[in-house]
Amino acid sequence: MLKTYGWSDTLQTHFQPFAARGLTPGRVTVQQRGLYRLATPDGDLSAELSGRLAHEAGEGGYPVAGDWVACAARPQEGAATIHAVLPRSSVFVRKASGPNVAPQTVAANVDIALLTASLNADLSLRRLERYLAVAWESGAQPVVVLTKADACEDVDALVAQVESIAIGCPVHAVSAVTGQGLDALAALLGPGQTAVLLGSSGVGKSTLVNALAGQALMAIQDIIEEGARGRHTTTHRELILLPSGGLVLDTPGMRELGLWDSEAGVAATFGDIEALAARCRFGDCAHRTEPGCAVRAALEDGSLDPGRWKSFAKLQRELAHLEMKDDPLARAEVRKVWIARHKAGRAHMKHKRRGLE
Repeated sequence: MLKTYGWSDTLQTHFQPFAARGLTPGRVTVQQRGLYRLATPDGDLSAELSGRLAHEAGEGGYPVAGDWVACAARPQEGAATIHAVLPRSSVFVRKASGPNVAPQTVAANVDIALLTASLNADLSLRRLERYLAVAWESGAQPVVVLTKADACEDVDALVAQVESIAIGCPVHAVSAVTGQGLDALAALLGPGQTAVLLGSSGVGKSTLVNALAGQALMAIQDIIEEGARGRHTTTHRELILLPSGGLVLDTPGMRELGLWDSEAGVAATFGDIEALAARCRFGDCAHRTEPGCAVRAALEDGSLDPGRWKSFAKLQRELAHLEMKDDPLARAEVRKVWIARHKAGRAHMKHKRRGLE
């Protein structure tokens, strides 16, 4: 049972201290609010957190779908109590929605991130860049999956656009209706391999799961024609075992995907811009008016897409904003810079007025 769900020698080593306490390993297959479903050597068990874990788990410390846990199993009751979360090989974290600045863990222990987008009017390269940054940061291999290829008039042109921003990342156009591209996608999901489906509502994640599984496991809804957006279908996170032996984790559609501690992911996503910046004359180039700026030169000669540059700058500002909120010293430094700029601006205007008198 455990090997079917991806158990490894490394996990066995991590689990030894818990085995000595008489606990049982399990993998979280369903996560819905405070309730869990585990795959264990004793079969599928419903589970809840121990009081100590619920009290002591810090940000990101609660189990999520895909996690391996140590639990006290009660197979005669079909239940278990989760006492600890094993170390994660990869983890997807985003900024929680709403006004509070806090991380939200979406999935754990994933090998492949299937970043899904629909080949319709709602396809956005800028949104995909955001998903790529989070995926690269997680430690999983991102793969872009463009769904609903059967409803697209020029698949090749859109695939080429996506490939231009998905550096080092495979791009697959698929159709659950005609079967186009499904074999190539299924080939990525070998025995014990875990993939997570990430994307906005209505891009066809649940339909894709059903197609890969060969049966209707997940509920689906039709697209809303206005704006080509979809409704939420999946309301919880669920890890599904495929006939190939691979595992796929379906997640609810995301209305927003805020970055959280994703500097390395942004750098990997925008490797072309990072390479350009490294060729600037000055190491602290702000890429505005400095002489010898390779980024400005690329924008002027058309080799760098202005939209991509704006996307990179926006994500950088977002990360800087998070750092300031989390770091009082960083906030103080930024405040000093703005005060200095304000004083310089006032001095300049004062000097200009005197010149006019």
